[in-house]
Amino acid sequence: MGLRVVRTRGHYAQDGLVTIHRDAYRASPSFRAAYARGVQASGGVDPHFEWRVHVALWAAGLALRVPGDFIECGVNAGFMSSAIMHHLQWAQVDRRYYLVDTFAGPPLAQYDAAEIAAGRRRVAEDALRAGGYVVDVARIRRNFAEWPNAIVVQGEVPDVLPVIPSAQVAFLHLDMNSALPERAALEFFWHKLARGAIVLLDDYVYRGHEQQGTAIDAVARGKHADVLALPTGQGLIVR
Repeated sequence: MGLRVVRTRGHYAQDGLVTIHRDAYRASPSFRAAYARGVQASGGVDPHFEWRVHVALWAAGLALRVPGDFIECGVNAGFMSSAIMHHLQWAQVDRRYYLVDTFAGPPLAQYDAAEIAAGRRRVAEDALRAGGYVVDVARIRRNFAEWPNAIVVQGEVPDVLPVIPSAQVAFLHLDMNSALPERAALEFFWHKLARGAIVLLDDYVYRGHEQQGTAIDAVARGKHADVLALPTGQGLIVR
């Protein structure tokens, strides 16, 4: 079979993903509203990762079918969690959504030698200097104020995790850009995940985040679990 040249004009091409397949979800009013709420949380900054948000909204909606709270580790401005809560009308949901972050950027001491060699810590330092991480927790609390059952938890993973009182978890979203806290969070919450719970990994196979994927794979093997790698860079586990 010869090489097929695909013209991207008129097709989805952003966030490292190019496809000629249908992206009709982008025209859905409910999706547009959820995505707009994420942009609002980010202070008007659009990261152009609609397919990633589409996956997250689907995963969070599926998680509503099983008992338990929602937890996100790695919140930053709150783009993804705001989009999810808007989409699910979270104020009417009888559950809690825990939003865990340092709100001071990634803890630089948590990057291991392999991540430092790969430039991950340098990327984090550059992002901090450029204002890529929200360090104003008051802004975060204002953003989530419309959802009384959204709980902001400030601290480093894994040290802060024991303060979260959830006995059961339906949805776990990990987006901390570092292997150590992501592995620790997955280990910590694994026994609390309800049957059918969803674990969404933001950077599982994302280019440049190989150490995170390796760390998650090690946990998954130990739990006899499989991780679905998605072309968005995300990973998905169904408990």
